[in-house]
Amino acid sequence: MKSLGLEHPPVVALEHRGVAENRRFFLIQEDGRLFRGAYHGPLVRVRPEYDSGAERLTLHFPDGSKASGDAVGEEPALGDFWGRPVPGRVVAVELSDALSEYAGRHLRLLRAAEAGIGTDSLHPVSLLGDGSVAELAGRLGQADLDPRRFRMLLELSGIEAHAEDEWQGSQLQVGTAVVRLGGPVGRCANITYDPESGLRDFDTLRAIREYRGTTDGEVCFGVYADVVEPGRVRVGDEVAPA
Repeated sequence: MKSLGLEHPPVVALEHRGVAENRRFFLIQEDGRLFRGAYHGPLVRVRPEYDSGAERLTLHFPDGSKASGDAVGEEPALGDFWGRPVPGRVVAVELSDALSEYAGRHLRLLRAAEAGIGTDSLHPVSLLGDGSVAELAGRLGQADLDPRRFRMLLELSGIEAHAEDEWQGSQLQVGTAVVRLGGPVGRCANITYDPESGLRDFDTLRAIREYRGTTDGEVCFGVYADVVEPGRVRVGDEVAPA
């Protein structure tokens, strides 16, 4: 679920539209615009649990309470992703009510009408190397930095800082899938929040801007990719030029 606590499955099926359940659910405001974690960082403390067999969605809140309801939805609604319309259906009202109370504003929880369209862009894969995270940690004067704050689909280990930036247009074999690397990922204030508490801890946006500048006016970190050949990707799979 977009903006809520992250899940880390040991294996995913990477299709042309990405991982089917990645950001299948998302929040919108009263005017239909996407409600992001940057607007309320502590959303990361809410853990979603989706039972695809029973089509049931349960939200576990940090105080130990939970809300559960139908995950299919019936009422059609349209989300606005920076001018891109994303059709969906409103799921059980008790889920929207629980999240509205937690965030302190009226929100609606939607299920994307199609797999893969709930991502931030038209590119279904995002990718970041651990060398880039280590470089940023050093710039911040930290021994390490939790990469979960960047909420990337794929994290690569064992590569030099920002090597992924040089791969644009090339293809990588990731597990049994093949992806084609694209352009940079523009970042927002969400990366300044601790991924565990949702509270601001480091000014990562400023740090990135100071040593990397901007691209088309945006602070960028990590890259997008498209799926050329679907396949399965497991934790620990080797990554190599395709």
